[in-house]
Amino acid sequence: MSKTENKQVKIVAAIKDGTVIDRIPSDKLFKVASILHIEELSNQITVGNNLESQELGTKGIIKVSDKFFSDKDINKIALIAPNAKLNVIRDYVVVEKKTLKLPSVLEDIVKCVNPNCITNHEPMMTRFHVEDNHTLTLRCEYCERVMSGDEVKIL
Repeated sequence: MSKTENKQVKIVAAIKDGTVIDRIPSDKLFKVASILHIEELSNQITVGNNLESQELGTKGIIKVSDKFFSDKDINKIALIAPNAKLNVIRDYVVVEKKTLKLPSVLEDIVKCVNPNCITNHEPMMTRFHVEDNHTLTLRCEYCERVMSGDEVKIL
């Protein structure tokens, strides 16, 4: 391990139990932090940004001790930072490791931008089909409105 890598390891120290979200694009880190509402948590949290990454150039990382995120939260992160890595840690050991990917259907995660959509007038769960992962194109199941990129609003 080089001196540079050793210093980075010390900056983002290991946690005993919890969740690590790694390989977040640097420009998306604070959006991911906001989605997770980490400012409201009393857990120990480590946030690193603009760390060197061979894959991304620079990356962000979030480590939260004693916290395991729901599938809904993980899907929200996948909307913002597809291909980020999620690691579940128990007793200092990675017990689950996965690359985030959007499911084919998103339920109660995204708001429909169509003001006439029934989901904006009735108390009901939204439901979107992922048409394209790369361009983030979603189609509302109820009104058939297609949204992409910046139009997507997370609930």
